[in-house]
Amino acid sequence: MYLTPRHTAIIDRAKQDGRVTVEELAAEFGVTPQTIRKDLNDLCDQRHLTRIHGGALYPSGIENMQYEARRKIAADEKAAIGRAAARLIPDSASLFINIGTTTEAVSRALLDHNGLMVITNNINVANRMRVYPSIEVVIAGGVVRGSDGGIVGEAAVDFIRQFKVDYAVIGASAIDQDGALLDFDFREVKVAQAIIANARHVILVADSTKFERTAPVRIGHLSQVDTFITDQCGFKAIRAICAEAEVRLIESGQ
Repeated sequence: MYLTPRHTAIIDRAKQDGRVTVEELAAEFGVTPQTIRKDLNDLCDQRHLTRIHGGALYPSGIENMQYEARRKIAADEKAAIGRAAARLIPDSASLFINIGTTTEAVSRALLDHNGLMVITNNINVANRMRVYPSIEVVIAGGVVRGSDGGIVGEAAVDFIRQFKVDYAVIGASAIDQDGALLDFDFREVKVAQAIIANARHVILVADSTKFERTAPVRIGHLSQVDTFITDQCGFKAIRAICAEAEVRLIESGQ
């Protein structure tokens, strides 16, 4: 189907940033919000974008969007989630932190803690936390993924299995309505599964845009975590799974 120049520009912006908003696009193109809403509805009907409240996402299927674009999506919400997770983790705890922009937000919020032992397969987390003398950082070995600094592969899985920690902070690229936790890279998923299996308390951190996305590889199920922190959860099915499985649901946006 023919795309107008504005439609093409909107898709390009969504591809670059991961997310576009009605307000920003209206200002950029000098048109009314109603015009932009129609543009987005048309592009979503053609499956170029995925509609969310106040804007649209660049859709994901079998390939994840660029890491820097993911960092920009719901940045304030991720920061609030990070602070909420950090409040659950006491000083002198041991913990895993895996790959993801939301788990990175948790690592930033933990920098004022003392006596932590952090085991991670995320180079960005290790590089941020290593300069704090009150935090001991242990980094997994394995294949370094150039796109995001994640360490994946069987060597990383074997490394994780050497530990049994107090807490695990994990993310997911998508959360299905049946509670499935999903990701894109089966090598990363294997590491995440090892992390879940070797922590006494598992904290899942994921902003609400993850309910709008999909990914092809299954990490596990929401019922396998102890605490789920998101900015807001408007889905009764997810709330029901948490209640039935006794998963503590924390909404940092409330």
